[in-house]
Amino acid sequence: MRRDIPLIITFVCGLTMIVQFFIPHWPFGEMKSYFQQSYMIIAAFAMILGICNLTKLHLKKIRDKRSQWGYSIVLLFGLAAMTIPGLFIGGIKEDTIFDFLFRNAHVPMQATMFSLLAFFVASASYRAFRARTLDAALLLIAGFVVILGRAPIGDSITWFLPEGYRMSEFANWIMAVPNTAGQRAIMMGSGLGIVATSLRVILGIERSYLGGE
Repeated sequence: MRRDIPLIITFVCGLTMIVQFFIPHWPFGEMKSYFQQSYMIIAAFAMILGICNLTKLHLKKIRDKRSQWGYSIVLLFGLAAMTIPGLFIGGIKEDTIFDFLFRNAHVPMQATMFSLLAFFVASASYRAFRARTLDAALLLIAGFVVILGRAPIGDSITWFLPEGYRMSEFANWIMAVPNTAGQRAIMMGSGLGIVATSLRVILGIERSYLGGE
């Protein structure tokens, strides 16, 4: 019975969201709004539960002095430094402690993380852009053209070509035609995968979210 109730709730909610897309009238439209509001409430409680669980795990790690427990202190300090001002000292409005910490601590650290990712992207590009096969050679040529076309040096190299055939315009064509076609194919494939997975969940075939099977 503990598994049947969640399966019934999932089936009813999933079927309602599908039907209201085709019949957005009473009662399906109202049920959609109710389910969406319920989702936001459940998500808020899930976030609180996750924060409590995270705090508990890292406090235990600090108490037992496990490997790299110093990072747990930094994490809990950062969590408290952002949570307390946001909840009790001025909220999340402009020109508050939270806003100051967000703009001068969170945003620079986020930029630093993305900057570090640039080295991994460069490393991955070096490994991918090896013309060992025909597909890899086409990828290498297209990437080289796009990189040059996005920089001023691209048009400087191809200045002698007529309008419409210079490097920047060729790069725009690659991004607009072959790249868009590939993106649409990927989106169609991922969309079919989402539909198949959703149907498995709604019909009760996929039950991993229940904690097993």
